[in-house]
Amino acid sequence: MARARVGVDIGGTFTDLVLIEDNGRTTFAKVSSTPTHPEEAVLVGIRQIVEKVGLTTGDIAEVLHGTTVGSNTLLQKVGARTGLITTKGFRDVLEIGRVRTPTMFDLGWDKPEPLVARRYRREVDERVTADGRILKPLDRDEVVQIGTFFKAEGIRSVAICFINSYRNPENEIRAEEVLRERFPDLSVTSSVSVLPEIREYERTSTTAVNAYVLPALRSYFERLERGLCDIGVRAPLLISNSNGGLSSARMAQEKPVFFISSGRSAGVVGAARLAAAVGEEDLIVFDMGGTTASASLIHKGNLTRTNEYEFRAGISTSSRFIKAGGYLMRVPTIDVAEVGNGAGSIAFVDTGGLLHVGPLSAGAVPGPVCYGIGGTKPTMTDANVVLGFLPAALADGTMQLDVEEARAAIARDLSVPLGLSIEHAACGVREVANINMARAIKAVTVERGVDPRSFTLLAFGGSGPVHACDLARTLSISRVLFPQYPGVFTAMGMLAADVERYFLRPLPGFLHLMSPDEANEHMAILRRDAVSALAQEGYAEDHIAFAFELDLRFRGQDSELPIPLPEKVSDTDRESLREAFLATYQGIYGYASNDTVETVNVRLRASGINEHRLDFASCGSSVGEGGSIGSRRVYFDRTLQWVDTPIHTRAGFSGKAVGPIILESPDTTIVIPPGATISADGHGNLVAELD
Repeated sequence: MARARVGVDIGGTFTDLVLIEDNGRTTFAKVSSTPTHPEEAVLVGIRQIVEKVGLTTGDIAEVLHGTTVGSNTLLQKVGARTGLITTKGFRDVLEIGRVRTPTMFDLGWDKPEPLVARRYRREVDERVTADGRILKPLDRDEVVQIGTFFKAEGIRSVAICFINSYRNPENEIRAEEVLRERFPDLSVTSSVSVLPEIREYERTSTTAVNAYVLPALRSYFERLERGLCDIGVRAPLLISNSNGGLSSARMAQEKPVFFISSGRSAGVVGAARLAAAVGEEDLIVFDMGGTTASASLIHKGNLTRTNEYEFRAGISTSSRFIKAGGYLMRVPTIDVAEVGNGAGSIAFVDTGGLLHVGPLSAGAVPGPVCYGIGGTKPTMTDANVVLGFLPAALADGTMQLDVEEARAAIARDLSVPLGLSIEHAACGVREVANINMARAIKAVTVERGVDPRSFTLLAFGGSGPVHACDLARTLSISRVLFPQYPGVFTAMGMLAADVERYFLRPLPGFLHLMSPDEANEHMAILRRDAVSALAQEGYAEDHIAFAFELDLRFRGQDSELPIPLPEKVSDTDRESLREAFLATYQGIYGYASNDTVETVNVRLRASGINEHRLDFASCGSSVGEGGSIGSRRVYFDRTLQWVDTPIHTRAGFSGKAVGPIILESPDTTIVIPPGATISADGHGNLVAELD
């Protein structure tokens, strides 16, 4: 019988794996990522971790996976050459966007280049009215002519988005059928298959992103599935989506736009499960890996979710107040802010003499200078090893660090140009990175009207615990929580997630005139769709949880807020829905009018109830005993400079201690600065209290 589930998270530097057995015993492994062929690190890691616990690949019941292939494809602009077919007159929707800029007074801002070049955006003379009537049927010959042009131009993937197709998809579906029939080598995405929702720009952008990344994601998952089969894994492969749920690899290959933020959202879901297990209701979730750092919020025990997200360089955020800075995807997602600062972020001095850290990263290859595998540019990791924060070896001793090479790189590229000592330059790298990462935390707290000082900072990721206490002090946060396995926590989050599917139907009108019968009919259709979809994942209806929402907005507005719906709507619910909307609106924007409220969409999030989901309250440990392993000098800041600091193993630490102290484990390093205290909480976690 299958005895174990495996969670896998691919990061920019390391690929993390967590295996949990039926008896609750938990084991983890870290292997170097293989950026050109990410699946190779996954396969190597799975073989290593099952051998480590004395199992075989045939004992695996599920492989749960989060990947950065989609986000890297967008970030590096290496997606497929993509074409777009749209209604006559709407060729430039991607260029026009929302007619907004992310920063009002930045005259030097450049709009992101559309994923589909203008010459590959082609029009057809079809038309559907706003109420769904077909004014002009689709001309098949027009579609064939455009497809022939695309083939001649080397187009690999095609997006189709017709005006008002969300009300009547007949023309759009017909165009998709023609392309698939006549040009079977083309990947085709219709807007109604990913976003059957009003707003032509949002729908066009989401469809274009799906088409752009589809060949890369499909190829990756096909290679991974073949590789798993070759090493003897017969278990299903489930992929973490942007909303923190799990979906089949088949769905990820068809609708990759739902998986652009695959992985990072799983850590937030894990944080919510952990918060519930230890009785924490208000958490700032901070995740720092090798390439990026991200932040999210758990408020009153609830995850912060949104139905819209923009992917861009610099800081990516789903803020309602910062728009047009990147590639818009209107898909369910965990509300996460992300900056390009991680352990592998490259530090450099610009022509004006200013120090920068990121967003470019050395990644796994060539990696930081101290790794000794080809990296020549100083990174955040090099600064930390020079300052004494990191041990002589990482990843359970498999990667030795060269301190002298790191010092030489910082001296050459940073301290000499800046006229500083090596230690002061390394301190500057750490300080700049910390300020950059604090931006992400402010984006999900201060910019949303939330005071971070009353929250606990939950820190994980391979580098999160190295910087967490400094970040907390910067933001006047007094409490930091470190989970049992912070370095592989995102992979653990996948083991705590549920299989989820998302469904939507438009319901335009006014709330006070909404027919309960019509709303219930829409909900019944969505429920049937969900039952059918999750049956393919192995879940019967009595093992499915249904969460309905109604998108509401004030009359004339262009954005809406999702409000929870009862599973059956009655006449009396209209007023309670209005009151809930006004309260939510007031909480976000600080005021609410007495204007008419409009209905927009009915949404459904259907979750398969997994009886084997990881329970943090009873999570076992396979880490051995340990204790004090000596001391080393650590350069905490320019005032304290070098401080002789006790070093302990994370596994052997219990009770309470006053900093400075550093706790080391195979997955990460926890840095507790002078003046702070660290103690165990009785659930396998550590809690730092800052002065």
